[in-house]
Amino acid sequence: MNVQAQAQCQRLDDIVSLSPLLPVITINHPDTAVPLCEALMQGGLKVFEITLRTEYGLDAIRALRKALPDAFVGAGTVLTVEQYKQAEAAGAHFVVTPGITLPLLEYGLQAQVPLLPGIATASELMSGYQLGYRRFKFFPAEVAGGTAGLRALSGPFAGVRFCPTGGIRQNTAADYLALDNVMTVGGTWLAPEDAVATGDWARVRELARASLAELGAWSSVTET
Repeated sequence: MNVQAQAQCQRLDDIVSLSPLLPVITINHPDTAVPLCEALMQGGLKVFEITLRTEYGLDAIRALRKALPDAFVGAGTVLTVEQYKQAEAAGAHFVVTPGITLPLLEYGLQAQVPLLPGIATASELMSGYQLGYRRFKFFPAEVAGGTAGLRALSGPFAGVRFCPTGGIRQNTAADYLALDNVMTVGGTWLAPEDAVATGDWARVRELARASLAELGAWSSVTET
């Protein structure tokens, strides 16, 4: 692993070590980002992935960086180098892609913020591995083989760790985290669309608490 790749890997490790769960959030209304993530923080989470699937993603990252300085905010569903640069300018702490391209992998090595590239196969993993990447998003996790797939990858790719995302639920997250090559689990269940649409932040807070409690990871959080 080259020096640049090693530094980016360490930066990712420092961030994801703060929480075993990574809420994957799509913002459909600009006013929901801050109260949603406030509720998740009150529930014990402080690392978030804000996808760029809607026009509000970048503005949400900017708003969260300003309103919640103790949170770590990543940009997800980044498809191009231009989007990567926009995420950096918005203040994202890290960038997540659903798949890989050579331009994204190359840019990620010298970017201001680290890249968690998405892979679904051993061949895709090897493309990133060759450049020095050792941390990957495994997506779509359930479709790509689930826990069995990750176990199979652990043999030929010692030292590689994953954030599986896609189809994982509250009651299956522990199965993934039990694997040695899983560092955190991403999921959309932590921000239910109906709860966000109605502003039911108490439900979001309790869902975060319950999800962490199932992992034995939640400790008391001071509510504000």
